[in-house]
Order: sequence, then structure tokens, then C-alpha cells
Amino acid sequence: MPRPTKYRLVENLPKEEYFIPSNVPKCSLDEVVLKVEELEAMRLKDVLDLHQEDCAERMNVSRQTFQNIIDSARKKVAIALTEGKAIRIGGGHFVTKHCKFKCFDCGNEYEINVDYDKTKCPKCGSNKVMCSKKAEKCKKWCRCEEND
Repeated sequence: MPRPTKYRLVENLPKEEYFIPSNVPKCSLDEVVLKVEELEAMRLKDVLDLHQEDCAERMNVSRQTFQNIIDSARKKVAIALTEGKAIRIGGGHFVTKHCKFKCFDCGNEYEINVDYDKTKCPKCGSNKVMCSKKAEKCKKWCRCEEND
């Protein structure tokens, strides 16, 4: 039986989730799915220019696991760029350092694992969610007036 996959620590969630080539018709567009932790590995190594050991430590994985993640990410990006495919960023097996969120409908407190967890409870699907730090201060759903 294989060992369970360890959650990777992601510090920054992507601002954009989809990139498409400009000259390919959308109806014939293939896509490559880049996991959130793969993008994080590229950000740490290629953008911040950290050593592999530091990157692995920040993601809470071994150096070999980090190398496997970044190899997969670079291959996917290279395929998308050379073959004119779209890149969709999403999914993966990760946690963040962001604060916990709280759902005001079911009371669920959870960590953000995907970007849309900021706006929708993963347990009940309610959009009445807020950072638990803010929730304990104001005890009120602060965006309710905007949604009415």
C-alpha cells in the first residue's frame, strides 16, 4: 500500500486561473492542468530564485518531492507553450498559511485549500463565509448587505 500523499504548503494562491494562447480558436483549444503546488514550486524556484532545499522546506516536502513537483510543472508549461495549449491552474494536494475561514450557515471552520474556498464553504456550499479572525471580532456576515 502506497504512503498517503503529504499536503504541500502553498504560500500564494494564483491570481489568475486560466491562460490561453491568443491565436488559437477557443473551440479547438486543448488545455494543460497545472496544480496549485506546481505553480508554487515554480514561483519559489524560478521567481524568488531560492535554493531547492529552501523551496522544499517552505513547501514542507522533501527535496526529491520538490524536484518531482517542479519537473512536472516545467514540463506542463513547456508543452502548453510549444503546442499552443491553454494552461488551467487548479487542484492539487495542498494547504495554505492563510487564516481559517468560518461558514455562518453550518458553523464549519476550515483552511483554504483552493481559491474558491474564500467565497464558498466546502462543506455546505454557502457563500456566507468569512475569515475567522474577522468573524470573531464582528460576529456578523459583513458582505450580506452587498448580496441583498
